Amino acid sequence: MRSRAAGVFAAGIAMLAFSFALRAPVQAEPQRTIQIRLGTLAPSGSSFHTAIVEMGQKWRDASGGSVKLIIYPDGTQGGEADMVRMMRAGILTAGMFTVVGLSEIDRSVGGLSFLPMTFRSWEEYDYVVEKLSPRLEKLLLDKGFVVLFWGDAGWVRFFSKSPAVRPDDFKQFKIFTWAGNAYQVDLMKALGYHPVPRETADILPGLKTDLINAIPLPPNQAMLGQCYTIARHMLALKWTVLSGAAIIRKDTWDKIPPDTQKKLRIAADAAGARIRAGDRKEDEESIAAMARKGLVVHQLTAQAEEEWQKLTKVIYPELRGKVVPADIFDEVLRLVAEFRAKGTSK
Repeated sequence: MRSRAAGVFAAGIAMLAFSFALRAPVQAEPQRTIQIRLGTLAPSGSSFHTAIVEMGQKWRDASGGSVKLIIYPDGTQGGEADMVRMMRAGILTAGMFTVVGLSEIDRSVGGLSFLPMTFRSWEEYDYVVEKLSPRLEKLLLDKGFVVLFWGDAGWVRFFSKSPAVRPDDFKQFKIFTWAGNAYQVDLMKALGYHPVPRETADILPGLKTDLINAIPLPPNQAMLGQCYTIARHMLALKWTVLSGAAIIRKDTWDKIPPDTQKKLRIAADAAGARIRAGDRKEDEESIAAMARKGLVVHQLTAQAEEEWQKLTKVIYPELRGKVVPADIFDEVLRLVAEFRAKGTSK
């Protein structure tokens, strides 16, 4: 009897506990933080770095703290090729790269930068990016990377330790080239130039030791890196645009809920727009600022420009299909011609 009463009592306690459990509010599981580790060569405090820092804060706010962007600037994780390898290994999960790093993933991205003297204006370049970027994004996605935004670092100009205006003038120099593109090095040698493949971090030490004495760089990069204090001559030739993009591993991106992804996209688009606008403003301002501090700007004569154009005609057949896939190469030229046919090119 006592045993039966105990059983009834125990059952009653269990039912009472179950009743309270039904009434008690359900406690949501704490949301897991997704840490995104982004590497870049962008110097700390630069407009590029500031834009992604702001993006990171917006990501954190928009995700309720569940997405945290950790930024490694200043090339602390190595050169761009190194950081691409680290992304593939999952050590880094995102990166903001120039075309040099992006081409390590898919050579097609080189179509935005590796066709010298193709673009005459930002309007032409933007038109090509707008039309071509969906195709490039698909190619990168197939390799496991999602493009967050496209950007650029300005018009590449030639800086040198002594004056140089014509293409042949540069044959006297040891010219910096980004490490990793053996075909480009061989092509430059075949044309009579002296390339020295190195990482970006090696530019200033290389100039100081005379390992290199000429560099192709956008003006704002030359100013940020203080290269102009040694390479004090700049040719006012818009050789090409140094394009770039911020990317993230697809498997990392897929961990983020779709509704949160949309919010992060908005912040990423804003960061890209800020970088592009700031960079283009800085492009000319940097030249003026460096000129006030001793940079000598050499204007391009009509004869010299014609010689540079002739050089591109020699280079293009060597680039098509070897540095840039033939279909992308042809599409870039087609889009430029299409833009100019509209009569809107400046």
